[in-house]
Amino acid sequence: MTRAHIEQRFRSLRAYCEAENFEGWDPYDGLNSPIIQKTPLRRIPLARLAWIQLFKRSPINLRPLTGVRKGANPKGLGLFLTTYCNLARVGDAQAAAQVEPLADRILETVTPGYPGDCWGYNFDWQSRAFFLPAGTPTVVASSFVARALMDAYDLCGQTRYLESALSCCDFITQSLNRTEKPEGFIFSYSAEDDTRVYNASLLGSLLLARAWSYEQRPEWRRLALESARAVAARQREDGAWRYGELDLQSWVDSFHTGYNLECLAGVGRHLATDEFAEVIDQGTRYYLAHFFLEDGTPKYYDNKVYPIDVHAPAQLPPTLAALGLLDKEDALVQRVLGWAFTHLWDERGFLTYQIKRGVTSRIPYMRWAQAWMMYGTSFFLARPGKGVAV
Repeated sequence: MTRAHIEQRFRSLRAYCEAENFEGWDPYDGLNSPIIQKTPLRRIPLARLAWIQLFKRSPINLRPLTGVRKGANPKGLGLFLTTYCNLARVGDAQAAAQVEPLADRILETVTPGYPGDCWGYNFDWQSRAFFLPAGTPTVVASSFVARALMDAYDLCGQTRYLESALSCCDFITQSLNRTEKPEGFIFSYSAEDDTRVYNASLLGSLLLARAWSYEQRPEWRRLALESARAVAARQREDGAWRYGELDLQSWVDSFHTGYNLECLAGVGRHLATDEFAEVIDQGTRYYLAHFFLEDGTPKYYDNKVYPIDVHAPAQLPPTLAALGLLDKEDALVQRVLGWAFTHLWDERGFLTYQIKRGVTSRIPYMRWAQAWMMYGTSFFLARPGKGVAV
């Protein structure tokens, strides 16, 4: 697929998301169904997990049948906000007009009761490790949203966006639990758990490092470096990272590897250190060698092709942009995005969620699929000196 075709599909996707007011379903929103909420099953962790997995794995969209309504996900809104900031920077006036309304909408979704502004998801979420009620802030959602608000501040200069983003550092430093390591520590996923998920902790590191670039608080720099060092030290000899430290988190996947590289590169850039250069180089070689086939097919795991998930191609451009390799790997990015916009494309104007052997889930998830492909593709199309207003 040529760049022109990618731009055409991107425009169609953008029109779809705007028509939906950036609201939709999510792979993990099954517990928003009033059916389970009205039964005792809502109190049983295994039942909650099974219910979510039923909705997530089914190629048939059960949500309209069970009362799950479309909604706005704060992290999804953050991804859209960064997308429109990227487009605005290359002269897209219509995108520029969306920036402040999206940013203000995000400020309305702050979860109260924590130090600093922070954000969670618009649904109850049961993982194999812990349960988070709707709105419970996480380091992942909060980092993406806060950095998007920084993007908006950089573009339009509204101090309320920067103030909100910087205050999120109070949530990161005061609410999240820490697991000490010889090299530093690992942030927990939320204030309600003690899990050691590497990409999640690094997203906290990156937010603190970027915040330090605006306001040089020594604590932010110290904690960013200590938390980044702990995850850098968990890298395997071949350059890969497991998802996390629990036995059930032993897999190696594409987009979380991309997060790790993007975050370590960002920490180094914002804090002006090359401390992580060797780790990044080794991880980048592993990432490019194990997750993309020659024809552009994006793999989910490092050791098998299926399932093919929309998130994997979407994360490639921002990862390479953070690494300073987007121009060098232009041909690869075009193949991968072209593959996604061909094989995951639905002619109704959105991207499907996932392809498994013999089964395709065509449910139009807004955060997981549409927001991510808008976000990722915007880094490819809206490069200074390369992109055009789309």
